[in-house]
Amino acid sequence: MLDFLAEYGMFLLKTATILIALVLMIGGAITAFRRGRRGDFERLEVIKLNKHFEELQEILQDELLSPAQRRQVFKERKKQHKLDKKQDKESAKKKKRDKKRIFVLDFKGDVWASSVTALREEISAILPVARKNDEVVVRLESGGGVVQDYGFAASQLKRLREKKIHLTVLVDKIAASGGYMMASVADKLVAAPFAVIGSIGVLAEMPNFNRLLKKFDIDYELITAGEYKRTLTVFGENTREGREKMVDQLEDIHTLFKDFIQEHRPDVPMDKVATGEYWHGSRALELGLIDSVQTSDDYLITACERADVYKIEFKARESVREKIVHGLEQAIGGTLVRLWEKMERKRFV
Repeated sequence: MLDFLAEYGMFLLKTATILIALVLMIGGAITAFRRGRRGDFERLEVIKLNKHFEELQEILQDELLSPAQRRQVFKERKKQHKLDKKQDKESAKKKKRDKKRIFVLDFKGDVWASSVTALREEISAILPVARKNDEVVVRLESGGGVVQDYGFAASQLKRLREKKIHLTVLVDKIAASGGYMMASVADKLVAAPFAVIGSIGVLAEMPNFNRLLKKFDIDYELITAGEYKRTLTVFGENTREGREKMVDQLEDIHTLFKDFIQEHRPDVPMDKVATGEYWHGSRALELGLIDSVQTSDDYLITACERADVYKIEFKARESVREKIVHGLEQAIGGTLVRLWEKMERKRFV
């Protein structure tokens, strides 16, 4: 009898597991389909940060006021809104034409600088509409990565400089190696007090399994045409000449890196900073690696007082695979959250 119950219990458990998996897959597919219908096309999203910060302030003010004070403030806001609408339309248009605009972009870099796909589209959208007194602000966060990818990302920012559009880069956490290469393009470079700045250096690393292959009598052959077609390999036997050539290539890249920084920040003491070391914001300011110490939040809140500030974000179209994966992630994640909440209620109720 006990064996029967145990087997029956395992059968029910397996059946429940299969049913839950099917529900999650169907839910994920439905979510993916809905997301696909809503955002199947590439698009550019624009958010006015002035309004965002004003709404945050008003919400907090309303919570701090008594009901009577809240009604009074509401009346004053309504009255001010009517006065603003009565302003002369021509003067309002002129004021809008003359007012500075700031376009805010976000760049969060991985090893391959994959965010450059969105960055290039955002810059391409801004360039035709930007005026002389406008400004582009890039909130940058990156520890660097592949040379050619970050070189391309830095070239995208140079497009703004070449069109004489003022470029400001804000660093809250890190702009190192390839990240600092990008940041150095800015007319003004601002970093938070403990942001990591610098690391002007180049490295290359790879494992080598040649001795392991020899141990098991496995031959590995690499056939090339050209003396330096391959310098170091993962499986082959590396030579002294190959290592020396790799060092020469790294030194050449390092020289190009230093020249790039010197071009955009000529006052930086390159002999002191091009050692691969990094510094935090306050120390970086002393070395001339940045222009001022401030958080991005303070910079943008202050900017809203003198300009119309717009956050620009390019949303790329997702592939079918990405939609299904994201849909499944949302379905599974939501289910796990609900289960956790039920468990927590049982624990503490």
